[in-house]
Amino acid sequence: MLSGKVALVTGAGRGIGREIALTLAEYGAKVVVNYNGSKEKAEEVVRLIEEKGGEAFAWQCSVSDFEQCGVMVEETIRRFGKIDILVNNGGITRDNLVMKMTEEDFDAVIDTNLKGTFNTMKHCYRPMLKQRSGRIINLSSVTGLLGNAGQVNYAASKAGVVGMTKSMARELASRGITVNAVAPGYIDTDMTQAMTDAAKEATLAQIPLHRVGSTKDIAEAVAFLASDKASYITGQVLSVDGGMHM
Repeated sequence: MLSGKVALVTGAGRGIGREIALTLAEYGAKVVVNYNGSKEKAEEVVRLIEEKGGEAFAWQCSVSDFEQCGVMVEETIRRFGKIDILVNNGGITRDNLVMKMTEEDFDAVIDTNLKGTFNTMKHCYRPMLKQRSGRIINLSSVTGLLGNAGQVNYAASKAGVVGMTKSMARELASRGITVNAVAPGYIDTDMTQAMTDAAKEATLAQIPLHRVGSTKDIAEAVAFLASDKASYITGQVLSVDGGMHM
């Protein structure tokens, strides 16, 4: 489905990003595994891809750093010749009630989740324009659509990703480039496993399908949007959340 394509996945060392990288590779894409702090985990993803006959390399870069993102995109094109798919998955949380949230915690989440998405899209803009083709998939969140107490910074960043996605979709549509977002719900990751039992039960009660989602659920949605099967879909937010946001 993605044979011959080149994909850059941010935050791909673990969790949802790891599954996205592995899934895109399974469908034939060459993958750049971006990471910030988890070098060993990122290299493991590369190893797993190569063991199955795929091509990949890991690249350390904080997506909040504009210049570093530019170098990463340049290296992707230098090694693989082009960039067809950009998946903006890299993100952080710094949860707290607003009365306890520091300015530093607010800024850190916005800089990584929102500005980081801008940084990578900005550097992929011209290469994709020259190709007159491309797929950009940004990871938003059900929190960005519904809001959540204690996550004002995270919700703001993920809601911003939605607005950015729709605006970029309008800018790039005439050049054959689609821009969409995937909004995960309650997914089984290290982040959600750290929740208290009471918080987990309360969250499950809000899910009509009454189950936790898997990272594979998200990865398959991303792979679909990255493929030619989704060539007439742009500016959309695909909620993969078991029905939490209807």
